[in-house]
Amino acid sequence: MREESAALQSALPAADELTVAERSKVVSLWHERAHRLGLSERWRPDFSALSRRALSDLAEQHRALYLHALPVMELLHQQILNTHSMVLLTDKRGLIMHALGDGDFLEKAEQVALKPGVLWSEDSKGTNAIGTALTEQRATLVHGSEHFLTVNRFLTCSCSPIRGPCGELIGALDVSGPQEGYHPHTMGLVRISTQMIENQLFIDEFAQALRIHFHPRTELLGTLLEGIAAFDEAGRMLAANANARALLGLAAEGLTGSSLESLFDTDLPSLLARRGAAGTLVRLTLRTGRAVLARIEPNALASCAARQPLRRTTQAAPERAATLVDLDTGDPAIAAVISKVRKVQGHAVPILILGETGTGKELLAHAIHNESERRGGPFIPVDCASLPESLIEAELFGYEEGAFTGARRRGNPGKILLADGGTLFLDEIGDMPLALQTRLLRVLQERAVLPLGAQRERPVDIVVICATHRDLKDMMRRGLFREDLYYRLNGLAVRLPALRERTDLETLVARIVRAQSASLPQFSPEVLAAFRRYHWPGNIRQLSNVLRTAGLMAGETGLVGLQQLPEDFLDELPGEDGSVPRGNGADLKSLRSSAVTAALERSGGNVSAAARSLGVSRNTIYRTMRPRRSA
Repeated sequence: MREESAALQSALPAADELTVAERSKVVSLWHERAHRLGLSERWRPDFSALSRRALSDLAEQHRALYLHALPVMELLHQQILNTHSMVLLTDKRGLIMHALGDGDFLEKAEQVALKPGVLWSEDSKGTNAIGTALTEQRATLVHGSEHFLTVNRFLTCSCSPIRGPCGELIGALDVSGPQEGYHPHTMGLVRISTQMIENQLFIDEFAQALRIHFHPRTELLGTLLEGIAAFDEAGRMLAANANARALLGLAAEGLTGSSLESLFDTDLPSLLARRGAAGTLVRLTLRTGRAVLARIEPNALASCAARQPLRRTTQAAPERAATLVDLDTGDPAIAAVISKVRKVQGHAVPILILGETGTGKELLAHAIHNESERRGGPFIPVDCASLPESLIEAELFGYEEGAFTGARRRGNPGKILLADGGTLFLDEIGDMPLALQTRLLRVLQERAVLPLGAQRERPVDIVVICATHRDLKDMMRRGLFREDLYYRLNGLAVRLPALRERTDLETLVARIVRAQSASLPQFSPEVLAAFRRYHWPGNIRQLSNVLRTAGLMAGETGLVGLQQLPEDFLDELPGEDGSVPRGNGADLKSLRSSAVTAALERSGGNVSAAARSLGVSRNTIYRTMRPRRSA
């Protein structure tokens, strides 16, 4: 039955674009399918729903989908405001995870159990937009009497399935309202919103991969219409979004494993060499001969394919969140920090994390949250240093509609309210303006927050973890940080050591590399020795970037020598005797030349083979070996 319906629809336009006769036939097939399931049109609503705790666990299980969908749902609801409708997010079974909408319609929806925690699959409700869209695996409109259950026929619903980064079905987005409020543009808004969620999930999944964002028209880069393709460290395709598949002219099953060279007119070393500065656009030619402009995002490379067996064996369970155990890599100072934190867990003691920039303060805060009783609630990070003073108040405390010029319709709840029931992490608290320190202190004392433009406070249940690289005691002496706030936040202060002070460098290197790539490069003894004597001003964040670049430059060989390390790192690297860094780059030039010479000897003079072995372009080989002109 499903096959017959799918076959019919595949030969027709989308279900909301069919002629009356075509649509009547499709709906008849849907209803016949419900009868075959043993359902009756006169069944009353099933009000059995998940408990609040179970619903929270469901949101945590689908954390990535939930977090990326919420802001899109808010935006979508703003577009349909005052239409007496609601926006719903479900998992792939049709179980409603979250809903928001106009108050008057929410009451009507409650009468038919259209609310979080209730299953709206075809098996339980017959023909309905959520269940039918998930069954058909395509955007679906179900209007009025097209609903199978009589009690649902006052509804009009537009639903689109949501697919994960590797094309798997993970949920659905739906707009439901009274049938008299039907508007033909609603389905278009739902489809656009779904694509926004899918693109954000794709970018999040492949944040560690080489991503190419491309489109024939410059103005469409960075929009929902751009193609996005992700590749591993060998230039093999990991995945592509729907727009990329359309532009490349291939089906999803024909892309995975395809090489970069077979899809574009370049190989990986050449592409990286052409990339230039951040934000620079590169002109490429597709396999179809079509020219496109591309933006390259060469982050640390990770493999979707390596994750797929894990997904299958765990039946799509999410990756385990990092805990304090995961942070204990053998360094005594880190072990002491973990021991102190564990002693105050469960006692509502505020924690202040001190340490240089890049030492992993947010990672520690998240691990504390993940081992706490609030692990089922949200973890909301706020970087007080990255937000302009004019915006941090609105972002942190929220605002009502019309609170100020440019405020979003329906307002913004703010980070504090978003953290309700969970943990609020205030990074770089030392950069918070004095006036806002006073407001934050009031929130912590009253356990309530007053958004900008609001007339009443809203209760909030949060645990606050703060972090800073600044000397807060010195700031207090200079009148830059409130003393009462300091003692409110500093129940336990722990200091993370700088990377140069840690004894677990090689363990950290191995762990970071495993997180960045499915294929682990091999580091020469010279490289590890260089890592040990370097001063690491950017700490773990800098180490991650160096390892990412080294992995890219190693290419297919998987071997990382000094010649694969970034030039700025080598320029600042002290000599083995502790002498000052090279500075003028002369030793670096000699190092590069010797590496190229050795590679050419190994390849019998084959420049292409030498370039591949070093993970660089042929032009780099030529430039390195070109004799310098005399002055």
